[in-house]
Amino acid sequence: MKKLLIIAVIILYGAPLLNAQGEIDEQQKIFFRNERSFAILLNTNGLGLNYREARRINYLNKRTYEIELGTLKHPREYKQPNYYSQGTFIFGKLNTAVYLSGGIGRQHELYKKADLGGIAVRYFYSAGPTLALYKPIYYRILYPISTNFEYEIREEKFDPQIHDPYLIYSKASFLKGFDELKVLPGLFAKGGFNFEYSKEDKIIHAIEIGASLSGYPKKIPIMSSSDNKAVMFTLFVSYRFGLVIDPLDPESNKLSNIFKRRNKEVIY
Repeated sequence: MKKLLIIAVIILYGAPLLNAQGEIDEQQKIFFRNERSFAILLNTNGLGLNYREARRINYLNKRTYEIELGTLKHPREYKQPNYYSQGTFIFGKLNTAVYLSGGIGRQHELYKKADLGGIAVRYFYSAGPTLALYKPIYYRILYPISTNFEYEIREEKFDPQIHDPYLIYSKASFLKGFDELKVLPGLFAKGGFNFEYSKEDKIIHAIEIGASLSGYPKKIPIMSSSDNKAVMFTLFVSYRFGLVIDPLDPESNKLSNIFKRRNKEVIY
């Protein structure tokens, strides 16, 4: 009889403790799921790179901090071949422009993975300051110096009033004009959806789609035409990869783990 009473006490008081221990483990797992990730973007303005940190707020939400660098292009940019060299150039382009932005936002999980072979769906948004940086493009222009088809090459900034596309020999060095770099501050906002599909619990592989809006106090003079813009709306798609940060296991936080193949366990 005493043995039965002891067993009953263990069942009544031990089972809740075991369940509570499982809940603690799950809470720890959720609490430590902060993320660090990189993304390669393809958008309607060109290409970009993004770095993001996501810190856990609660079960479904994370606070995000990100930095992004990308190109700014004009829709009228069309490459055409040089008649005197093997390269190409964009006739009428005045400046090479890029943007550098930093934002704070939020990520919310709509659907969790049913298992490691599934897909987690999240939406995200962020906003913050952005800088447009642009420098003039120099071209190597042909100037006739005799009637015997002899030319002199001069490096000049493009001027639609005097430069003939048939006399553009090539672009000058990309470094030419950096001493004339200009910076224009502005603001941006972006949002989209994240589809995370990694088969590893601590590795992030995701596809993101979304849109962004950036505004500047004046038009960015990318082309010589009058339709340069101060407000830019872009659509983007990106591939994101990164790590779930675990402070209890520093070895798992190395970036080299992202593309490391995991050895499958063999059961005999």
